[in-house]
Parts: sequence; structure tokens; C-alpha cells
Amino acid sequence: MKAVERVVHGLEAVVRLSGWMAAWVCVVLVLLVTGDVVMRYLFRIGAVWLQELQWHLISPIALFGMSFALYSGEQVRVDVFYERFPDALKRTIEVTGGLLLLGIALYAAWLTLPWLSQSWLRNEGSPNPGGLPWRWALKAFLPLGFLLLALQSLAHVLRHAFALPSGGE
Repeated sequence: MKAVERVVHGLEAVVRLSGWMAAWVCVVLVLLVTGDVVMRYLFRIGAVWLQELQWHLISPIALFGMSFALYSGEQVRVDVFYERFPDALKRTIEVTGGLLLLGIALYAAWLTLPWLSQSWLRNEGSPNPGGLPWRWALKAFLPLGFLLLALQSLAHVLRHAFALPSGGE
């Protein structure tokens, strides 16, 4: 049981780190948007790369944030019914849902690999003049984000299957 608990804590530590990174990317995004607005409206200066960077930063926020949401217990479920279920049924729902999510997350990560590989081999960049190079780096967040979701799904399943005390919930 202690081994399972250590595995769960290790997986969740990775997810907490990714959630912390996503939170700081939000701060950076707010600063970039503010700076861009000030530069455009006060000084009439704009840059394509800066606008693209703002769009690109949304990717790690969403893709890292989804695993952190599951860790924090902020996933979507119908709480009106769920709250009234006995503990054994709640655990069954959590384990079953976690296993389904684990499979979906791994499949989604797998599906993105050829797309990422093609982008990397072409050294894909922005089609816009003055845009950002290395679009493949942005696309790399897709499999990484879904792998993080799979890790948290596994931790979620183990936590509920072995009735371990709550982590982030």
C-alpha cells in the first residue's frame, strides 16, 4: 500500500509542477497582452511575433491545466447526483471514469505524434512574415499535455481504487 501511495504522490508531484507552470504562463500572458496593447495604442508599434506568442501561450495553459484540474478535483461531474451516492459507488465511478480518461488521454497523445513529427521534420514555422519559428515546439505541447492528463488519470484511479486520502481534492 505504501508503494502505491508513493507512486500516486510522485505522479501528482509532476502534475502539481505542470499546474504551477501553467499558472505562471498565465501571468506572463497577461503581461504580454498588456504590453502589446500599450505599445499598439499609445505608440502605434506592433509585432506579429508578439501576437503569435500570446496565442501560443494559451496552449500550455490549457494542456497543462487540464491535468491540474483533475488533480484539484475540479473535473466536470453531476454533483447533484454524485453527492447522494454511497462511497462504494462514488469510488467505482471515479475508478471507471479515470480508466476511461486514461485510455482517451493516451490515445489522444498517440494521435498527435505523427502530426508533431511531420512539423518537426519540416522545421515548420509561422506562415506570417515576422512570425515565430519552430511551430513544432508549440505542437509538442499536445502529446505532452495529454501524457500529463494520463499520468493524473492513473494517479486518480490508484487513489480511488486503494481509497487513499485525498491529494488535491
